[in-house]
Amino acid sequence: MRPWFERVTIPQGQSWLLFDRRLPEFPFNWHYHPEFELTLTVNSRGMRFVGDHVETYDDGDLVLLGPNLPHAWQSQAVVDGKGPHRALVCWFTQDWIEAMITLSPELALLRPLLAESGRGVVFGPATARAARERLAALVETRIEQRVLDLLSILVELSRDPHRGHLASGAVSLGEVARDKTRMARVLDWLHEHYTRPIELAPLAEIAHLSASQLQRMFKRSTRMSISAYVAQLRIGHACAMLAQGDRPIGVIADEVGYADGAHLTRQFHAAKGMTPRAYRALFQNA
Repeated sequence: MRPWFERVTIPQGQSWLLFDRRLPEFPFNWHYHPEFELTLTVNSRGMRFVGDHVETYDDGDLVLLGPNLPHAWQSQAVVDGKGPHRALVCWFTQDWIEAMITLSPELALLRPLLAESGRGVVFGPATARAARERLAALVETRIEQRVLDLLSILVELSRDPHRGHLASGAVSLGEVARDKTRMARVLDWLHEHYTRPIELAPLAEIAHLSASQLQRMFKRSTRMSISAYVAQLRIGHACAMLAQGDRPIGVIADEVGYADGAHLTRQFHAAKGMTPRAYRALFQNA
């Protein structure tokens, strides 16, 4: 399954969007969007997929995801059998948070956290516990107070010395507006076509750049090459398939864009330090 583009609409008159998602289950939904996403998962256990990273999550899981980072949650059980799976999701744009930092230089301490979120950030248990009550309170907070509370929460999260990174690579649309527009088009195309052989010519045409200019822009914006980014998407897709079923390695290789199982195994081992079969065994044993 390719990640699909999710359109997040922040209502007029609001700086950011809070969504209190309550469902009987969280189905696997591999997607991305240009907004930052802070998600607290409550009363739920399952698998969390971020870029090429897959691991189990539990009640109180708190992560911050950067723009255009493919991700999904798939629930397996509720903690309290009487309640639904719940996710408190905060979406905010890069333009908004950058404007707030420009307006209030005291918020510059958020920049490292925002940069790290391009790989996905998971917060330590103590920080997540402290943020849990504050995030839950946002649901009942007056809208004019929410913006201040969210900024305060982000400041506290930026001080967490035990936060960890998830995906092996990061994506940023860059500082220049024109680069942001071009990168958005390029990333949309890659997310749609990464299971096919990737050629520079159509990408350069989409970006209205020469092949060499495109490669420089992509490396400047993502800190990785186009081929490395495509490999991350493919390995992330393979991780999801390996964790969820028992399809043959050769079939998975074909579905994610590799010529055969041997090619997938080499690339997977280089990225994850183990073979696809060993990776699958981790989840089967769990």
